[in-house]
Amino acid sequence: MYLPIQFDHPQHAVTIMREHPFASLVSTDDDGFPFVSHLPFKVIGEGDSPKALLGHCARVNAHARYLVDRPQALVTFIGPQAYMSPAVYPDLQRVPTWSYLAVHARVNARILEGEEAKDALLKQLIHDHEPEYAAQWRALSEQYTQGMLKGIVAFELTIVDLQTKVKINQHRPESHAAMHAAYMQGGEQEKALAQWMQRLGLVATP
Repeated sequence: MYLPIQFDHPQHAVTIMREHPFASLVSTDDDGFPFVSHLPFKVIGEGDSPKALLGHCARVNAHARYLVDRPQALVTFIGPQAYMSPAVYPDLQRVPTWSYLAVHARVNARILEGEEAKDALLKQLIHDHEPEYAAQWRALSEQYTQGMLKGIVAFELTIVDLQTKVKINQHRPESHAAMHAAYMQGGEQEKALAQWMQRLGLVATP
């Protein structure tokens, strides 16, 4: 991605990926055209160095075959994003822009074979998003769960490169106070960006 140095923040990749796990998996189809599936992912690895992503898609989704035929792929995560008004600047010779957080992970795919591997992956996703559902999953009939497992393809995506973009006008300190105040008055996305401004030390934490 286009990544000016002032927006390059690799240390925040894991945080963005874990807080926004629903991402876009991008491969190429048999004609070489981009093919995209929108999927939740589990980040594997400790600290600031993620090692892999775990995910799955429907067996009938052609993406499963594309990952076998062409294992190299791209996963893109998008964090909070919102419009930024030029009104945050003290002078008028400015234009609007957009604030956002994004992570691009270049990966190599490996299909996870066997029902046990798929079940383990699903249990990790359940643990992340709704731990209370685990008991219900275990209580479902074997016939039902086996049918569900047969209907998906699970995969591990080894991360070979990461790019992390945090674009919140860091290089324009004269705008930070007004920008933070405006975002605090906005919706969920704007408030999330205001919190990121605090994380980056652009404004004082209340």
